[in-house]
Amino acid sequence: MSARPPRRVGRPTAFADAVGRVLGELGLDSVAKAHRIGQVWPAVVGEAVAAHCRPVALRGEVLELTVDSPVWSQQLQMRKPEILAALARELGSDAPRELRFQVGYVRRRP
Repeated sequence: MSARPPRRVGRPTAFADAVGRVLGELGLDSVAKAHRIGQVWPAVVGEAVAAHCRPVALRGEVLELTVDSPVWSQQLQMRKPEILAALARELGSDAPRELRFQVGYVRRRP
């Protein structure tokens, strides 16, 4: 009869938090940063903006975003300093230093 492994005792971890931690442990720091940005994006920019704009890639310190219309792209371009400051408050040194907007399809969140 095989022995059972000992049960882990501790606090449960949210799946999204575990994903970021595992990516970091695997040496995929930029992927972990991008994942974390995606997690906090609606809280940082608000649900209205998040419905029209979403992060799609992190290249170095540049966060690439897809926006669903040229009007939203222009409006967010003007709010770039405010968005970068909010990301810096939320993410600290993991925050991107620049934003790039491109018009494209934005998948609606359920």
